[in-house]
Amino acid sequence: MLPRTMPKADYIDFQRKTEPLAFLITFRCYGTWLHGERGAVDRRKYHVYGKPGMPPNKKLLNDEKVALKHSAISLNRRQRDAVEAAIREVCTHRHYYLHAINVRTNHVHSVVTAPRKPEHIMESFKAYATRKLRETGLLSRDVKPWARHGSTPYLWTEEQIQRAIDYVMNGQGDEPFE
Repeated sequence: MLPRTMPKADYIDFQRKTEPLAFLITFRCYGTWLHGERGAVDRRKYHVYGKPGMPPNKKLLNDEKVALKHSAISLNRRQRDAVEAAIREVCTHRHYYLHAINVRTNHVHSVVTAPRKPEHIMESFKAYATRKLRETGLLSRDVKPWARHGSTPYLWTEEQIQRAIDYVMNGQGDEPFE
């Protein structure tokens, strides 16, 4: 009897992905998205995928407003341009691939591929942007421009990357008129 051989597969039964293809990195300006406002999350009770965020909470919102060290930051056109230039500089300097970027008045979205943890990338974006804003005289030294942390979902497929790019470029509404 002849030994049985397995037919050579001409497809991959599964793909083991250990590194994401890209990240959707979002960070907000200081004081612009406080707990107690629409859609906020917390790490204990309101942080479940597909579930609604926290309901509005006037007391929590007021407590957070009182705790602010300075007023909320809203980026004007020149500041937004400086932030975008700084993020592009990070990507060029560190050889990251920037798929998309949209700097808004109160937050920044980007889709980026890089061989780093997304938190490191986001912190680099914030640091370069802060330095650029201060060097160009668009932000005083005593102002903290960014909220703590941000959002850094992993994008594992080309479809997720394309959806993220579309969201960043087309899902943000019109630019404010200035």
